[in-house]
Amino acid sequence: MTKADPQAQQKARLQLEAVSLEIDGRPILRELELSVAFHRMGVLGRNGSGKSTLSRLISGLVSPSAGRALLNGADMAKDRRAALSEVGILFQNPDHQIIFPTVLEEVSFGLAQQGRKQRDAEAEARATLERFGKAHWAEVAVATLSQGQKHLVCLMSVVAMTPRVLVLDEPFAGLDLPTKMQLRRALGQFPGALIHVSHDPEDIADCDVCLWLDAGRLVEAGEGARVGAAYLEAMRKLGAGDDLSDLSG
Repeated sequence: MTKADPQAQQKARLQLEAVSLEIDGRPILRELELSVAFHRMGVLGRNGSGKSTLSRLISGLVSPSAGRALLNGADMAKDRRAALSEVGILFQNPDHQIIFPTVLEEVSFGLAQQGRKQRDAEAEARATLERFGKAHWAEVAVATLSQGQKHLVCLMSVVAMTPRVLVLDEPFAGLDLPTKMQLRRALGQFPGALIHVSHDPEDIADCDVCLWLDAGRLVEAGEGARVGAAYLEAMRKLGAGDDLSDLSG
């Protein structure tokens, strides 16, 4: 597969309309307002900032307590049929996503959920493995794969469903540098729009748009390099301090 050409892609649009979310009475996201078009969008924030929750909300896996989130004009939480074709999500831990014993079964599953007949789903799954150069993985037991290989299985499973938008929730967490570089190459082949959630500005350096969350609030949104630089400067200032001593949280 060749690297996707960003100029050839159709932009996606995310709209957040007074979005708030509480879990067990605790505010996680607070009155988020946004309307932005993007090819590659980064979501930056420290641990606990609400960025992973936002990724699940965008994907329709959770509903806001107030307001609404629209992806390409549709509410993913309310329109599950649209969600199956519109958005796919890659979780931080592939073991939370994989449910079948073999690679072929795992890649076929989402296609079957979209209504494909089993034979057609399997054929398309094999074609996806072929495109990624992993046809020899078809009958391999997922449990025997490395963490990076499991990440790639999840990526292939989502890409096979041809979503318009792929949401990545800290996909490089815990991976060594060679594995991270290889997965980044695989992600570069995805022809649709990407939303990449991370605490590391380097991970989202190629994003044309970036959101910066802190304590569930939107600090800044705009051109990727500018927001990434502002976030990095703020993190450097925090790093020069000693908030590890603060026991109030």
